[in-house]
Amino acid sequence: MTHWLRNLVILLVLLGIVGAAAAWFTRGSEQTGSFKTQPITRGDIAATIGATGTVEPEEVIDVGAQVAGRITEFGKDKNGKSIDYGSQIEEGMILAQIDPILYQSDLESAKAQFEQAQAGVARAQADLLQFQAKFNQAKRDWDRAQKLGPSDALAQVDYDAYQSAFESAKANVAVGDAAVVQAQKAVAQAQASVDRAVRNLGYCTISSPVKGVIIDRRVNIGQTVVSSLNAPSLFLIAKDLTRMQVWASVNEADIGNIHPGQQVAFTVDAFPNRKFKGTVGKVRLNATMTQNVVTYTVEIVTDNSDGTLLPYLTANANFQIAKHEGVLIVPNAALRWSPSDTEQIAPDARDKYLNKDGAGSGATTEPATRHGNWQGPNSHGSGSSAATGAGSGDNGTTERPSMGQRSHGTIWLADGQFARPVRVRLGVTDGINTEVIADELKEGAQVIVGEAVAGAGGGDDARNPFAPQFRSRRGR
Repeated sequence: MTHWLRNLVILLVLLGIVGAAAAWFTRGSEQTGSFKTQPITRGDIAATIGATGTVEPEEVIDVGAQVAGRITEFGKDKNGKSIDYGSQIEEGMILAQIDPILYQSDLESAKAQFEQAQAGVARAQADLLQFQAKFNQAKRDWDRAQKLGPSDALAQVDYDAYQSAFESAKANVAVGDAAVVQAQKAVAQAQASVDRAVRNLGYCTISSPVKGVIIDRRVNIGQTVVSSLNAPSLFLIAKDLTRMQVWASVNEADIGNIHPGQQVAFTVDAFPNRKFKGTVGKVRLNATMTQNVVTYTVEIVTDNSDGTLLPYLTANANFQIAKHEGVLIVPNAALRWSPSDTEQIAPDARDKYLNKDGAGSGATTEPATRHGNWQGPNSHGSGSSAATGAGSGDNGTTERPSMGQRSHGTIWLADGQFARPVRVRLGVTDGINTEVIADELKEGAQVIVGEAVAGAGGGDDARNPFAPQFRSRRGR
């Protein structure tokens, strides 16, 4: 019984293998020589330039410290919580406090020097009054001496003494005036020292210069900040997160197609199913070079009223270069496909696209025959471009026109078991589909994008899919 079951299983397996092989070869025989087609559609198509960038706040304030010291405490935000990442703050709010003891001592010392300078002014003024009194006495004595003159009543020595005393008193008054001015300047200098000490003491309190959101806190309580030539950064404040920018790096080959006001669509990895919109705000002139590749930074302005976008997300931007609406569109594969054999071309169209040697018109410079070595007009063209339309030109190479120009190519329409060529002008391409322009094209026409079986032959020429594929050699 067991032997009989084993034989039955083997028989069923063999029948299954034979049935599968028959189905395969039958399927291959039915599709041999058939084309893969897609309909020509009418719709909108846009050419874009891709770039990557970073989401940045539109305006960022870097708050630093102008004095050195130890952070003793943080301030409170609008909700009464300690200042931290994401805190909502108003202009003038205290962000942090630096230990003020040293600067308080400097202020007290400056005030003492100011008071000392004021006392010096009072003393200089008193000395000036004393000098003035002595001057007045010396002047009266000198006036009397001049009336008497050198005589028996006034000796010459006394006369000279009165004159010297008057001149000395006059000089002392001038010295007193200068001393008063000097003391007053000392007061002004002491006042400046007081003002400086007051300002330094005020710098110990770090206040917010604007209203915004804390996006980075770079210090902790107990940390010592040292102010040198460069002020240490303590907090990074975004002034308005409802307006964001994307800083995108654009290759120099594409920067000529970027201009302010241009529409941009971009996505971020954090929200892969959402597409954001923006406009080009500015093209920065300070280009950068990395490994001989020159790029320019383009600022893209976008609205973030709902707060979805977060600072420093990576953005994938597409700059819209051109957009055409309601045009005929074909897949780029249709522009790349060409017949592998002259017999696939409709008989009434062969002479138009074949020269007397049997080569494709303007398609290749190599000799060709009717036995599978013929290359169609699109054989060397790619049929796609990254920006404004592309295809195969008359010389069989890919054309990449500049903005606003048109190139030409050939597509092949299915005509029963044959392919019929149609010369078209190419417009905008998005890298997948391309706009085509030709009077004889209609929406819904089946354009060939490939062959169902590579190297199609006759109906009995079924092939093993794992066997090497060769071109058809019919007609030899």
